[in-house]
Amino acid sequence: MSDKVGVIGLGSMGLGVAQSLMRAGFDVAGHDVSPDRQEQFVAAGGRTSSSPAHAATGARAVIIMVENAAQTDSVLFGEAGAAVAMQPESVIISCATMAPDDAQRFEQRAAELDIHYLDAPVSGGSNKARNGQLTAISSGSAEAYAVARPVLESFTTRIYELGETAGPGSAFKMVNQLLAGVHMAAACEAITFAARLGLDLNRVYEVIKASAGNSWMFEERVPRILAGDYTPRSPVDNFAKELGVVTALGQREKMPLVLATSALQMFVGAAAAGMGPNDAAAVALLLAKIAKVDLQGRDA
Repeated sequence: MSDKVGVIGLGSMGLGVAQSLMRAGFDVAGHDVSPDRQEQFVAAGGRTSSSPAHAATGARAVIIMVENAAQTDSVLFGEAGAAVAMQPESVIISCATMAPDDAQRFEQRAAELDIHYLDAPVSGGSNKARNGQLTAISSGSAEAYAVARPVLESFTTRIYELGETAGPGSAFKMVNQLLAGVHMAAACEAITFAARLGLDLNRVYEVIKASAGNSWMFEERVPRILAGDYTPRSPVDNFAKELGVVTALGQREKMPLVLATSALQMFVGAAAAGMGPNDAAAVALLLAKIAKVDLQGRDA
């Protein structure tokens, strides 16, 4: 089978995945609606395509790294979409966060075209994407995995296989994003609260990291907050988008997601304050302005 792989969506995650694929020896064709992102891919040594269909032509796999179900639908089945250009028995590797029933719907539409579909949202952020260290939270048929696995292994270190059809992968990702968003918001709130109390923030980090209140988000993001580094690993806008999907699903399932809804409003507030492109830890900046404190230990 061809060693060509199409990557649709060259944002921070998609660009990193494409770079990992190239290092693994795949012939990668990338496409993005943003000319700037296409230029970044070219600068990284990549080859761009004029449309999703162009990127998909002759490919063994097409990786969809867009924001949501609506964009996935558009790049797969819209005008100049990838699906109609794909060869029989090739595979769509769909990585966008979406509701499980959307993933099931896309799997059915792909099957009608004799194409495999792997429900494969990923976790890890842009740095791990560039280094081939993502986690795939996936589900799909044995046939889809057979075609997709060599491709997935080039940009992941762990592949969870969670079901034999599309849907479970997306459902597991919903749970992960609920926790990731709540933990991020809580870490930002906690370190800002510590600043308001006049505590030595470096000592706060040291103590909490060794205590029961620690989380991966606190341990990973607080040093960046204290350094004033909001270079996007996972932007505010992404968390607002993905928690929006989570809370909408909770509403549909009549499940009160109280903490996720509160965290969503913190990210929406940070985006409204102009921090959308910044790392999600910029929620701490918004809280610091409200509390009139400086997170580097000076008066605001």
